[in-house]
Amino acid sequence: MLSNAIRLFHTVKYLRPKQINYRLYYFFRKRIREVLGKNYDLSKSANTQVLKFEKSIHIVDCYFEDKKFSFLNLDKKFENVIDWNFATYGKLWTYNLVYFDYLSQDSEDDKLFLMESFIDSTKDIKAGLEPFPISLRGINWVKYLSFKEIRNKKIDDSLYAQYDILLDNLEYHLLGNHLLENGFSLLFAAYYFKDEVFYLKAKEILNEELEEQILKDGAHFELTPMYHQIMLFRVLDCINLVKNNSWKNEELLKFLLDKAGLMLGWLKNITYKNGEMPLFNDSTYGIAPSSLQLFDYAERLEVDIVELSLGESGYRKVFTNSYECILDVGPIGASYIPGHAHADVFNFELMVNSNLFIVDTGLSTYETNERRVLERSTFSHNTVEVNGESQSEVWAGFRVAKRANIINLEEGKDFVKATHDGYKNYGIYHTRIWTFKDSKIEIKEELNKMATAVSRLHFHPAVTKKEILKRVKCNHLDYKVTTYNYSPEFNTYLEALVLEVYFNKDLLIEIDLKEEV
Repeated sequence: MLSNAIRLFHTVKYLRPKQINYRLYYFFRKRIREVLGKNYDLSKSANTQVLKFEKSIHIVDCYFEDKKFSFLNLDKKFENVIDWNFATYGKLWTYNLVYFDYLSQDSEDDKLFLMESFIDSTKDIKAGLEPFPISLRGINWVKYLSFKEIRNKKIDDSLYAQYDILLDNLEYHLLGNHLLENGFSLLFAAYYFKDEVFYLKAKEILNEELEEQILKDGAHFELTPMYHQIMLFRVLDCINLVKNNSWKNEELLKFLLDKAGLMLGWLKNITYKNGEMPLFNDSTYGIAPSSLQLFDYAERLEVDIVELSLGESGYRKVFTNSYECILDVGPIGASYIPGHAHADVFNFELMVNSNLFIVDTGLSTYETNERRVLERSTFSHNTVEVNGESQSEVWAGFRVAKRANIINLEEGKDFVKATHDGYKNYGIYHTRIWTFKDSKIEIKEELNKMATAVSRLHFHPAVTKKEILKRVKCNHLDYKVTTYNYSPEFNTYLEALVLEVYFNKDLLIEIDLKEEV
C-alpha cells in the first residue's frame, strides 16, 4: 500500500495544476449532471458551407464493404447493425471504429450509410462521444463532406452537436497531443460552420500548444516519431484548410507554415534514407502517414522544410555510406504527459545498407496488461538494465513515476557520451559512449560501481545468429543469444533474436559493419 502511494506521488508531482484542476472539475461536474439528469443535445440546427480542400493523405484501407472493418490487424464483420461500442478488441479498436478514417478511401461504398448509422446510434454511444474521437471524426467528416461537395442536414446537425460536446469537454486534464487534436478539429468546425466561438478557441489552443509542443529542433515534445507524423499531418491539413478558404483572411497561415517547416525538418532528420522511421517510444507502422507521404503532401502545399540539426529532442543521427544509427540521449517527454514514453534512455536503432539490423522492439498494444508493461520497460530496449529493474518506473499503461534524467552529455563528430541517473536509488550512474567509425561502431558501458547489469541488443527478424556472432564482439564471455517478439505493428509478433551481455561494471561492444564479415 505504501509503495503504491509513493509511486502515485512520483507520478502526480510532474502534473501541471491545470491538469489536476480540470480532472477534479470534470469529475464532479459529471456527477452533478447525472443527479440533475442533464444530457447533451445530439442534434442542433446548423448552417454550413462546403469548403475547398485539396486532396490530403490516405493512410490505409480499413473498411471492406458490407460492415466489415479491420483495425490494428484485427478484423470484425457486423452481421446486422454496427455496434459502435464494440469493445471485444479493446478501447483503441473501438476508437478507430469511430474515428472514421476510412472516409478517405477511394471507394464510395457505404460512407453516407456509415455516417448515418453512427448518428442513429448516438444516444447509446459511449467511447465515440469522448472528446478525442469527436476531434478526429470531426476532421474526417468535414474533409469528406467538403471534398465530395455533399450537403446533408442530418449529418451537419449531428456534427454541430458533437462539436458542442467537444467544446464543453476540452482535454485540459490531459494536455499534450490530446488538446492539440481538440484545437485542430475546432479549426475545421469553425470554418465549416463559420462559428466565431469555435474559431477563437481553436486559435487560442493552436497558438499556445504548438508554440510549446514543437521543440526548437522541430520535434513534437512527446518524442514519439509516430505521433510527430500524426501532428505534422494535422498541421498540413490545417494549412490546406486555411490556404483554400478565404474566411479569416489566412490569419493563422504564417504561424502554421512556420511550425510545419520545423516539423518537416525534424522528420527529415529522423527518417532513414529508405523512408522508414525508427520505432522509438510508442511508435509503430500503419497508424500515421509515412514520412514520404508527408514530404509529398508538404510539397503540394508549397511548405518549405526548415533545415535544423537534432538537438532539444534528445535524438541524434550518425551516418556513413554504409550505415545509419539513430540514438536517444534525451529525457522522458513530455514531463507532464509521459503516457507514450518508454524506459529507454540510450536506446538506439541501426540500419546497415538500408536494411534494419538493430531495432526497437516495437509496439503491439495499448491495453493495460503485462505485454504493455514489457514493451515500455528497459528490458525491451537496446540499453542497460541494472538489478533487473527499469531506469524509469513505467506503469498502468500510460503512467511514469520515478524517471531517469540525463545528467551529462558530450558529443563530437565521431562520438556521443552521456550519463543518466535512472538507478540513483542504488547509487549507480550509467554512462554510455558510442564511437562511430566508417565500418565499425564501438559501444562502451560504464557503471560507477559494481552491480548486476545486462546490455541488450535486439535484432531485426531477418538477422541470423551466425551474422550476430560474426558482427558483434564484446570483451565479456558471459552472454547469450535468445529470442524475443518484434512488433512493428499493433497485434503483430515476429520472432527475432536478442543478444544479452552480462557485466558488473564496464563493458565494450564492437559492431563490425564491413559489407562482408
